[in-house]
Amino acid sequence: MSTRSTNSRDPQRRILSLWFPRLGAERVLRAEPGLAEAALVTVAEIGNLRQLASTTALAERQGLSRGQALSEAMVLCPDLITRPADPAREAALLAALRRWAGKFSPWVSEEAPEGLMIDLTGCAHLFGGEDKLFAQVHEDCADLGLSVCAGIADTAGAAWALARYAGGGGLAEARNGDAIDQEARATRSRASKRHWVKGGAAPQAKVARGGVARIAPRGGTRQAIGPLPIAALRVEADITAGLARLGLRRIDDVLGLPRASLSRRFGRALTWRLDQALGMEPEPISPAAAPLHFAVRLSLPDPIGLEEDILAGLDRMLPVLCDKLRAKARGARRVRLELSRVDSTRQGIEVGLARPADRPDKLRPLFAMKLDEVDAGFGIDQLRLVAHVTEPLHTATHKGGLIAAEEAAQKRGESDEMADLIARLGARVGLEAIRRARPADSHVPEKTDVPLAAAWSMAEAPGTWPKPARPRPLTLFRPEPVSAPDTPDIPASFRWRGRVFQTLSAAGPERIAPEWWLDDPDWRSGVRDYWRVVTEDGARLWLYYAHGGLNSAGWFAHGDFC
Repeated sequence: MSTRSTNSRDPQRRILSLWFPRLGAERVLRAEPGLAEAALVTVAEIGNLRQLASTTALAERQGLSRGQALSEAMVLCPDLITRPADPAREAALLAALRRWAGKFSPWVSEEAPEGLMIDLTGCAHLFGGEDKLFAQVHEDCADLGLSVCAGIADTAGAAWALARYAGGGGLAEARNGDAIDQEARATRSRASKRHWVKGGAAPQAKVARGGVARIAPRGGTRQAIGPLPIAALRVEADITAGLARLGLRRIDDVLGLPRASLSRRFGRALTWRLDQALGMEPEPISPAAAPLHFAVRLSLPDPIGLEEDILAGLDRMLPVLCDKLRAKARGARRVRLELSRVDSTRQGIEVGLARPADRPDKLRPLFAMKLDEVDAGFGIDQLRLVAHVTEPLHTATHKGGLIAAEEAAQKRGESDEMADLIARLGARVGLEAIRRARPADSHVPEKTDVPLAAAWSMAEAPGTWPKPARPRPLTLFRPEPVSAPDTPDIPASFRWRGRVFQTLSAAGPERIAPEWWLDDPDWRSGVRDYWRVVTEDGARLWLYYAHGGLNSAGWFAHGDFC
């Protein structure tokens, strides 16, 4: 990924920081315009607590703020409208805003979850200067229905601080009593005397936040961020709280202090962030890389309609597609073949693979199996092959000697053959229909394994499947009632599935108790005593006697060893 030079001492370098403080709630408003006149918030679950993740301006005017408990917010605003926070959709909206910000500069990076960082070096004059560009940003965001706070400075750290803490917008920090403008008058007076240096005028403790401009003049980074709170340096909350206990609440308060003592007391993070904001530490701005795209198109001079002709076209496109995949060390998991017909209609077939592949011989047989679904109509004049789902594919390491012999002895090729089999079956019935069992941590017989989609899971290595303490039946079915005397002793004869069986031998019992922390309807009959029973006609059954719990006691058949 490209990274622009971060020499912040360059007087020409200018950075624009954009912050969208209500991104989550305003995303909902864009999807549901009818809620524009209601107090709307998005809610996120953090542990067992439901908190406000984002609020609209109307909700904020009613005393609500992010991080507030939902129960408290409902008391303050009984008519509150809530929607669940959706980080995935908010990230997609931020990505769309990144593409929009490309109109101001090609160097745009995302500051998740709600910000953008733009390198404006050499671009502001195209919009008539920084003031007009600043106004254009706010005008565009108003048209998009989004609130935005912006800041321009010589460094990324200073621009970030101005966007969130300058201007007195009230969005940047919670009013918790720690801000300078919330101190009692006597406290402010003592704070002024505490920082007074003999021979100079006592500084003003109260800073008019509304008077801090969001556009810092060139070379004026130190003066622009000085009146801002320590939190504007992007340091952890415990560092901010520790400095506040010493009476150091503004960036100006720490600018003149010895760096060594600050580092010893609060760690390297404080001085590192301070140097970034002042331009003494580099801070790269890397634009997002273009999304990976793997597609090949073949235009035909004459329409085709035979399966052999389509396969011939695939034979020409698959090597090119696989070369593109290998160039990026990717493997295809899902590939779609789009066929354009002469009547301007389009058809498509799609195949999936159990593991990423970048070789034509892995893909061609799967398409050949599905070509009977194609209706060529009056002819096909264009083919397009798209690998729209890919995964990183690690290259094989060539080994020799003892290591190669050991790996060959482990029959590692069987996994490739299994993956090919799953892919071929999936081309017919769908990959989701093919499942494999994985061991589960439970002593209950029917819960010792969990089914997973074979294409999206790995098989257990040989010998890793846990061995049960007692033999388990080959076939396990739901418990079926057995007619036998209602005693724990193994019956001499019993009736099951309409037949009478005579007991020849039995081994057991194996006592299995239910999982007391779960209410399983199948285990409400209480503790079970399992027996391996061999009948005179050769049947090998797994019977158990339920001692009774919420349900009545009795005998049941649970499996078959044959």
